[in-house]
Amino acid sequence: MSFARALYSAITWGAQPLLRRKLRRRARAEPGYAVAVHERFGRYAQPLDSLVGHSGMDALGRFVWIHAVSLGETRAAAILLRELRAQLPGMRLLLTHGTATGRAEGEKLLQPGDVQVWLPWDTPGAVARFLRQFRPAMGVLMETEVWPNLIAACQRRGVPLVLANARLNDKSWRGARRLAPLALPAYRALTAVWAQSQADAERLQDLGAPVRGVFGNLKFDVVPEPAQIEMGQRWRMLAGRPVVMLASSREGEEALWLEFFKSKHPVGQTDQAQAASKNIANISLPEVQWLIVPRHPNRFDEVAQLLQDAGLRVARRSAWQGDVPVAADVWLGDSIGEMAAYYTLADVVLLGGSFAPLGGQNLIEAAACGCPVVVGPHTFNFAEATELACEAGAAWRTLGLPAAVDKALALVQHPHDLEKARAAATAFAQAHRGAARATARQVADLLGVAASSAKD
Repeated sequence: MSFARALYSAITWGAQPLLRRKLRRRARAEPGYAVAVHERFGRYAQPLDSLVGHSGMDALGRFVWIHAVSLGETRAAAILLRELRAQLPGMRLLLTHGTATGRAEGEKLLQPGDVQVWLPWDTPGAVARFLRQFRPAMGVLMETEVWPNLIAACQRRGVPLVLANARLNDKSWRGARRLAPLALPAYRALTAVWAQSQADAERLQDLGAPVRGVFGNLKFDVVPEPAQIEMGQRWRMLAGRPVVMLASSREGEEALWLEFFKSKHPVGQTDQAQAASKNIANISLPEVQWLIVPRHPNRFDEVAQLLQDAGLRVARRSAWQGDVPVAADVWLGDSIGEMAAYYTLADVVLLGGSFAPLGGQNLIEAAACGCPVVVGPHTFNFAEATELACEAGAAWRTLGLPAAVDKALALVQHPHDLEKARAAATAFAQAHRGAARATARQVADLLGVAASSAKD
């Protein structure tokens, strides 16, 4: 073990009490963080033999392990998993996560014989117990998850470990370069890397990663659930007016939106004053239904309180009467797993994470639902997809949230332009599909090699 990794291991071991305290704190807002905490430290309740069967079983009969840290990665994993199950009938899935939302979403993907646990904290002991417990045939890390001890342990045990749908922005690349003694051996020890874009590939190769292909983004292969599309269409019909959504909003962005909204549409006045101001407000702010969907569930209550304190009538999705929206100034999307319905409902989306310096969110699911997107200046986490969408007429970049709102409102006031944007969004999403099948084929090939090695 190198000095850099020995020091890192000592730090991660010493930080375990802090991790336990953080999990307890997070569990107050999201109870999922209190589930199976022992798994975080590589300790599992299930007997080993009941999980993986006979120790002599070859690679094709053992777990295919996919690690999807959070909600976005789990949704990408779902797309890849659909292709993997088609190419590897009867495969057993070992699915790991790092966040409560990821685990909740991942539970929907399980079939009989599959197992879902937390990925252990990256100490040598926890990682060793995890690999002894499950003996995966191979591992697939989604997007950005590079853990030095985990990768080193897989290399020692001969477990092929790949990075799929890989992305690495410029900021993360610079950070990895600063930690070169620790990061570079980890990237070099991966079996294969399949990048989202050529720029991602070049940054990963600079760190020594074995890039074997540039397949594009798995999320282009998303197929929105018909039931969600139907529900979103029903909501739109009931709305009776254009819907503009602030989607996947992050901390501070709702306050930015509220500041703009209040400047155009005074709230908290008497009914007479509101009636007088409404005529003025409508000159610059057309009648639309606003929808806000925060990125993180633990902020639902916080955002609702912020809006209510400003005098707005807020109707939370969780309080709707069945599937019938409640009349309000703002609808608050406080549900998980309904983004396709929200995107179908919305005429235009303001994409969160891009109006504060947070790197943006992925716009591909919105495009797949035929919903045009307006972004702010901060999209470095999804730079290529954003640029391609802008070039295709499926998205627009603005200097900030006020300009983004103006653009969205201009679109909903011009139905012809809006319809063109909708068609462009759908065409953009369809034009970039194919990453899931290509990635699944490579995983299947590597798994076949591992099976042959196990038999030999």
